[in-house]
Amino acid sequence: MFYAYILRCCDGSLYCGYTNNLHHRLQAHNSGTGSKYTRSRLPVELMYYETFPTKNEAMSREWHLKQLSHSQKLSLFESTRKETSNNN
Repeated sequence: MFYAYILRCCDGSLYCGYTNNLHHRLQAHNSGTGSKYTRSRLPVELMYYETFPTKNEAMSREWHLKQLSHSQKLSLFESTRKETSNNN
C-alpha cells in the first residue's frame, strides 16, 4: 500500500509527500530526518492522507495535491473531517 499525504508544520505551512509506510515516514519527519523542508518546521502533524495500490498512483496524487493552493488543501482537510464525523 502507498500513501499520498499532507502534513501541517508548526509554522502553519503544509507539506505534501508520498510513502509506503505512513507511520514510519511521520516519525522520520518529526525526528528531523524526513525532509529538508520539515526539518526546520517541527513538529509536524498528519492532516490528510489517501491510500493507493501502486507507487505511481501515490506519486501522481502527491503532484496533484502540490498544485492545490493552501486554502484548497485546508478545505480538503475540512471536508474529510466532516465526512469522518458524519460516518461515526
